[in-house]
Amino acid sequence: QVQLVESGGGLVQSGGSLRLSCEVTGNNLEYYCAAWFRQVPGKEREGVACTSSDGGSYYSDSVKGRFTISRDNADNTVYLQMNSLKPEDTGVYYCALDPDWRLCLSYTVSSGFWGQGTQVTVSS
Repeated sequence: QVQLVESGGGLVQSGGSLRLSCEVTGNNLEYYCAAWFRQVPGKEREGVACTSSDGGSYYSDSVKGRFTISRDNADNTVYLQMNSLKPEDTGVYYCALDPDWRLCLSYTVSSGFWGQGTQVTVSS
């Protein structure tokens, strides 16, 4: 059974940085596309960054130029480096895996897995 465990969330001031990690167990990360989503109360979960199984990286307009997604297949871990954080980046950040490339095309998790989430709070 594939399991994802996120870590690295916390409280940071506006303009600061955080790095989130998503550790994958139960299968090899190299077979999957991996994405980070975030959610705030009352809003739908939003995809912000995705890395495909062939190493491509994709970003939503709201984080492009500030966030960097990366993957270490040897360590079975996906990272999200978040710089120049803004209060509107506040939310619960979730990691997701899916073998289907549509994860990076449309942030659709059709046959994949979710982590439990990690809270990121950016103060103004």
